[in-house]
Amino acid sequence: MLLDFDRLGAMRWVLLAIGAAVALFLLLPIAFIVALSFGDSQWLIFPPPGWTLQWYQQLFTDSGWLSSLLTSAKIAVIVTVLSVTIGFLASLALVRGRFRGRRIVQAFFLTPMVLPVVVLAVALYAFFLRIGLNGTLVGFVIGHLIIALPFSIIAISNSLESFDTALEDAALICGASPLTVKLRVTLPAIKLGLFAAAIFSFLASWDEVVVSIFMASPTLQTLPVMIWSTLRQDLTPVIAAASSLLVGLTCVLMLAGAVVRRAR
Repeated sequence: MLLDFDRLGAMRWVLLAIGAAVALFLLLPIAFIVALSFGDSQWLIFPPPGWTLQWYQQLFTDSGWLSSLLTSAKIAVIVTVLSVTIGFLASLALVRGRFRGRRIVQAFFLTPMVLPVVVLAVALYAFFLRIGLNGTLVGFVIGHLIIALPFSIIAISNSLESFDTALEDAALICGASPLTVKLRVTLPAIKLGLFAAAIFSFLASWDEVVVSIFMASPTLQTLPVMIWSTLRQDLTPVIAAASSLLVGLTCVLMLAGAVVRRAR
């Protein structure tokens, strides 16, 4: 018996070592990028010969970078609002509805998660060219919304499935209207699902690059597209600063989601 416990402890340490090695392998390139964004060399040299903040200053003062940053933020906010709203309505129909073909509709909503993103990007590009939406803010929002919506539906549907509908029935018996029940009972009860849907929808839009490349125009580019375009022309450390900004905001939002979940 003692031998089995020793073997179990050894296996646990081996698994921890493997997990730590995999995490280090995945996080080390990100750490290099962050370090390069503070280097004072005009080229992406590691280790940096010195340290500076000039690349972040250039990022926030250059009109091209600043415009792409604001465009990404604007699109991500709009997509988040639409994704959570549509996701909530769709989740209500998919979880509470008892109509024929419900599983097919659910599979249709979740298709963008399994469809290769380049296939979706080419299809949207060809379609938007015909209707004049390519290179427009509306085209960006629609393209990003298609990618973000499945994450929103999954998060909200899981919250609705674990929600006790007896609370809604009690509110209806007390005289509340169906709309009031949804606003005053259902939404507060699934707020964690809504919050998770908002975070994942924002990040899906904020980090999206493939669809954005096909949607972009010379006057309208998101930050990931700007990074990709600049990377093909010049290896300036401003690219590392912009990439660090993307990674930093992603980490902050994920940390906020973890804190909210633990504070529940």
